[in-house]
Parts: sequence; structure tokens; C-alpha cells
Amino acid sequence: MPISELRAIEIFTKAIELGSIRRAAAAQGISPQAASQALAALEKRLGVRLLHRTTKSIALTSEGQQFLEASQPALAALERAVDRIRTAKDEIAGPLRIVAPKYSFLPLLWPLVNEFCRRYPEVQPDIKLDDRIGNWVQDRADVGFRIGMAPEDGLVARRLFAMQLIVCAAPAYLAAHGAPASIEQLAAHRCSVFRHPGTGRVLPWLLKVGSEVISHHLSPTLSTNDAQLETEAVLSGQVIGLLSGLSAAPLIRSGQLVPLLAEHAADHMNVHIYYGSRAAQPSRVRAFIDLAVERLAGSSAYVLDAGELAMAEAKGRKKTRRR
Repeated sequence: MPISELRAIEIFTKAIELGSIRRAAAAQGISPQAASQALAALEKRLGVRLLHRTTKSIALTSEGQQFLEASQPALAALERAVDRIRTAKDEIAGPLRIVAPKYSFLPLLWPLVNEFCRRYPEVQPDIKLDDRIGNWVQDRADVGFRIGMAPEDGLVARRLFAMQLIVCAAPAYLAAHGAPASIEQLAAHRCSVFRHPGTGRVLPWLLKVGSEVISHHLSPTLSTNDAQLETEAVLSGQVIGLLSGLSAAPLIRSGQLVPLLAEHAADHMNVHIYYGSRAAQPSRVRAFIDLAVERLAGSSAYVLDAGELAMAEAKGRKKTRRR
């Protein structure tokens, strides 16, 4: 049904309620002439006369009475639906669809979702973790996270923090195999590589050399398409790995991992949060975005500065030499 017809039906029912087309026009915020024209167009479309009109009064025709009785329940139901949607928009409750990369993201995402659900227990998170770049519309997402480039046009994106790539080993590995002193010496060590989940392609290590980021290819001892498994392999002392700061930073700070070749840690990629226009968002979506920005924007929880990396590397190498 065209919106003009719906508006004309509202004018019709309001005119009967108030007893005047003029009063109905005022209630709808339009001119009496516009109201009369809308009613005439409606009658023409229906092929019947709905109202008897005089300069002072209006009265329903027989067809008008039938139409009023049929249309009032439908208009009342529509009004209730509109009111429900407006109320729901302001409630922090209901489904919240989140999309995020699977790669190393769970340690960051779950504490955020957990805190949000504790604040707003009526929210129902629907979380999709996928390293492939999906389609915002098809995913029906309310809010998303992305590593690397900002998302496509038409979305609002905000940078949260840099995502580092850090060469790491467990103290047990260093005790058994020693530590590489240069990028070239990595060839003599047991290294893991990451296999892209979408393409299956083995990815090179991205290392910073001066102001540039280079791709360094290795013959792997272990390859996997799961970041958590790779982290576990490094923690076990089986391999050296290039891990994201999302996984590595807390483990380095706790002493479970030692950063190696710290001067070559790359930080050229960023973590973004992205979403549609804030103007049309339900309150639950706005509240989640606000919490994510509050907790993560500029956060150092998953980022180690150059001084902290160098100190952790020196400390880890020193402990290994003592053994």
C-alpha cells in the first residue's frame, strides 16, 4: 500500500473521530485543502464515496461505515506495532549480532561480551567468528570488528589499537634450542606458520625492518589455520611462532612467553570496530559500541611498546643463559 493511501485512511478515521475534515487536518499537521484532496483521491481509488460533506459537517455513507469498521482495527494494530518498535529501540534488550575475526580474537571479545551481559542481562548476543571478510547486509550484523583495513564504504569505522605481530618462544624452547640473533638465523630454528582459513595459503611472517614491513618465508615445522592451536604449540616449547599481540601480550607479561627479535615486531595493522549509522541504532547496539570504545580504544592491554618488548626479551634471554 502506498504511504499516501495510508495517510489518507488516517485522515478519514481522524475526521470521523473529530467530526470535521478541518480538525483532522490540524491533527495531522496539514492544510484542510490537502486533507480534502487526500480523501478525494482515496475515494477515487476505492471507487465509492466515503463521506457526505457540507461546509459545516460530514457524515458517513453506507460504504464509508463499512470501510471505517474494517480499517479501525488494522490502524490500531499498526499503531501498537509502531509503539512496540519505538519502545524496543530504547530498551537495552533483545538480540545483538556481532561479527569478528576468529584469529586470536576470543581473548579480547569474550571479556567485553561478558561485561556487557552482566550489565544488561536481557541482551541476547549472537556472535559469528570468521576470518573471511563477510557481507555486512547478509550477516545482518549490528556491530563488527576487523583486523587490518577499515571496512567498506557506508559503515562507520573507529580504530581501537594497533595489532602487533611478535616473534615469541617459550622459555622451554629457548633452554633446548637457544634463541635466534637475527632474521636470517630463523632458518635454523623450529618455526610455525599460519595457514589462511579462507584460502588455505601458508602466510609468510611479516617483520619490520627499518621503516618497512617485509614478508619472510619459512620452511615450517608446524602449520595450522587455528591461532589458538599455534599459541599452544609455542607455549609448549615445540616451536617459535609469530603471534599477534592479542594472544602474546598477556603471555609475555606473565613470563610464559619471551619476545624475540623485538626490534622487528610489526605494528602496521589496526583493530577496528565498525557499525551502521548511530542515528538509527537500538540502544543495545549503542551501549555495546560505547563499552567497546571505552574498554579498547587506545588500550595497552594487547600492545607492548618498544621498551617493554626489549626489556622482556633481555630478561628472557638472561634466564635462559643462566640455565
